Amino acid sequence: MRMSEGVEWGLHCCLTLAWVGDEEPVPAAKLAVWFDLPPAYLNKQLQALVRAGILSSTPGARGGFRMARPPERITLMDVVTAIEGPDDVFRCTEIRQRGEGAGAPAREFQRACGIATAMRRAELAWRRELAAQTLADIMATAPPRAADRTRRHYEHTAR
Repeated sequence: MRMSEGVEWGLHCCLTLAWVGDEEPVPAAKLAVWFDLPPAYLNKQLQALVRAGILSSTPGARGGFRMARPPERITLMDVVTAIEGPDDVFRCTEIRQRGEGAGAPAREFQRACGIATAMRRAELAWRRELAAQTLADIMATAPPRAADRTRRHYEHTAR
């Protein structure tokens, strides 16, 4: 399984916005410079987080993004779903019933495919793990200097 880089970008931007606080919105261009990312593509990821209610956006020259909810109420799964969508990672198309399997008796297919069952179990475990971790949990394990450096950068940088 491979997630898009937008998940990493979204998580890091959420972490940054949580550290900065919500007094002033942070423009997408500033986040793009901070992480050396393409601004237009980053903005798409940030807009997905707005649609999911994770971030809020303020339009205009002094606009930008800020957290819409406290970090304790944002799970890693929330961000993954906002960026990647809610669809299952594995999609069983029942190929066992095609080709040579097409002529097999129906009773062979009464039970779910063992592969689909195993993949679903694995995906549920992955989703549970991400849903159990919040942005606040990640903030608590980050090096203190990272939070301080981020705050200082956004306090002393001209908008």
